[in-house]
Amino acid sequence: MKVKELKEMTVEELNQQLAEIKKEQFNLKLQHVSGQLENPARIKELRRSVACIKTIQNEKKVEG
Repeated sequence: MKVKELKEMTVEELNQQLAEIKKEQFNLKLQHVSGQLENPARIKELRRSVACIKTIQNEKKVEG
């Protein structure tokens, strides 16, 4: 998801997006351990998405 799209979301929507990403990360970790992971780069993408969402959440806390 692009930064511009994330900045337009509300805090609640960001929390929901973060929860979905965390679930996907968990599933990818299980696939990695069992040797079934097809796209290892996806883990890195999700880590960066989490960081971006948390940064935007902190920005919104400071503003509001």
